[in-house]
Amino acid sequence: MVTEQQQHDGQSASYYAALGIGRGASLAEVRSAYRKLAMKWHPDRSRGQPWGAEEANRRFQQIQEAYQVLSDVKRRKLYDAGLYNPLQEDEEEVEGFDDFVKEMVSLMASVRKEVIRILMSSSSSNLHY
Repeated sequence: MVTEQQQHDGQSASYYAALGIGRGASLAEVRSAYRKLAMKWHPDRSRGQPWGAEEANRRFQQIQEAYQVLSDVKRRKLYDAGLYNPLQEDEEEVEGFDDFVKEMVSLMASVRKEVIRILMSSSSSNLHY
């Protein structure tokens, strides 16, 4: 988990850490965490707080970015697979990567079935000796 010091130094925290949730969080949990943190760190609501407006702006932007990715099923899949780059985001690329990932998963599943079939047939043929 990312420490407060790492976040303060500007090192990138994971989107899950930014919202304080785990990888298995449901969409409802993502939404709830976002709302709670957005209320806490919203720049307009943070005036007079000890952390200051600059810190509030920075945290609020992190929270918003995390929510945008984790609340979108396609972006979240790409993010979890390590294929999401927010600096080069393009809606068509997100769609294309999502299709690519789905195709790869489908191909891997069919290859796995074929390997299992081959292994099963070779092990059963070995039993006849």
